[in-house]
Amino acid sequence: MDGFKVRLNDSIRLRLSFWLAVAIVVVACGAAVLSYLGALAEANALQDDTLRQVGALIAQRPESMQALTTDAQGADPESRLVVQQLPGGEARAGAATLRLPADLADGLQSVQAQGKRYRVLVRALPGGSRIVIAQQAAVRDEIARDSALRSLIPLLMLAPALLLIVGRLVRQMLAPVVRLSQEVDARSQHELHALSTEGVPAEVRPFISAVNRLLKRVAEAMESQRRFIADAAHELRSPMTALSLQAERLDAADMPNEARERLRTLRLGIERGRHLLDQLLGMARARGDPRDPVSPVAMDRVCRRVVEDLLPLAQAKGIDLGMVEGPALDVRGHESDLVAIVRNLVDNAIRYTPAGGHVDLVIAREGDRARVRVEDNGPGIPQHERARVSDPFYRIPGTGQIGSGLGLSIVKTIVDRLGGELELGEPRSSGQGLSVTVTLPLWRHAG
Repeated sequence: MDGFKVRLNDSIRLRLSFWLAVAIVVVACGAAVLSYLGALAEANALQDDTLRQVGALIAQRPESMQALTTDAQGADPESRLVVQQLPGGEARAGAATLRLPADLADGLQSVQAQGKRYRVLVRALPGGSRIVIAQQAAVRDEIARDSALRSLIPLLMLAPALLLIVGRLVRQMLAPVVRLSQEVDARSQHELHALSTEGVPAEVRPFISAVNRLLKRVAEAMESQRRFIADAAHELRSPMTALSLQAERLDAADMPNEARERLRTLRLGIERGRHLLDQLLGMARARGDPRDPVSPVAMDRVCRRVVEDLLPLAQAKGIDLGMVEGPALDVRGHESDLVAIVRNLVDNAIRYTPAGGHVDLVIAREGDRARVRVEDNGPGIPQHERARVSDPFYRIPGTGQIGSGLGLSIVKTIVDRLGGELELGEPRSSGQGLSVTVTLPLWRHAG
């Protein structure tokens, strides 16, 4: 019961349906009572009219009393009319004579006779005699109740139908709100355009307008943040480049070994700063809202380009960088985004794979999606760390590698925006190392 109360308080649809159902039941019960009482009174009035009609028939044709007696012989004894003269005349409808007082007033009335209640009509005949037409009250009441109960059948059938109709109408009226919630829930973090108010009830539109204003403020804040990161990274690239050039010139000068060692440390720091700035620019672009429409991009061409660009880095570490080409696949997206995905995955694999290792890039098709898999035989990522490695600036402790912690975060951001999936696992060839798989939707060619 407590659970139902919680659901009732939490759900407008359930609360509205419940109280409408209560109102329908209360109104139906009230209507049933009134209908029953009305039908009961009408049935009693109809039976009183029957007594009047019999009295009028006998008054006009006294010989009809004999016919009434004959017709009553085969009827239910309890439902027969008792017709007799006052006082104490012989009954004319096959029933025992009722002991009735001779001073009964003319007209309809209820009397007790022989331990039973009767409804009687006393009528004077043209000759001056008086007759009594009586019927047992229990029989009349039973007939009236049966008639009244039959009048309730349509109402009893209508009430459940109304409950079902009300439930369906409530669901239909709240369907736009449900569709709106599903639309919002299906959006990515980059889809901050205004919600449509078409087909939405007027009572909900102020709330949608408030949500749209909130979405606009969030979009402006995200755009401001992205622009700040991009501008800051861009402005810092020029002095970092100048520092790098000065460090290269200084390296050509004659200096003691101690100074040269410090210069090497300085150049490593400058290189790390430049890499961080490049990653910050990549993150800003990945989190941006692309205005250009997506187009088909050849995945094999993107992968070959990345391998050619990073091959010198792999050769410098003595790493075997290879590519296993699959079928020609056109992926739905932007070429710059796909290059960023593959470049970050291959770059990470080269950086964390020890000298003499190997990095393989595999392209395959799975249904209506393309799968790009990068495998290495490096140290891999522990299972308990895999849920966090795509967080910005998160780096696994103890790796000893220079990095920004943004590579997988950039990949995850772009993949989510393109409607793909990112999966981390073990290489298929061996249990050592890491396998990163990106699944992206293919371009659907017309026809």
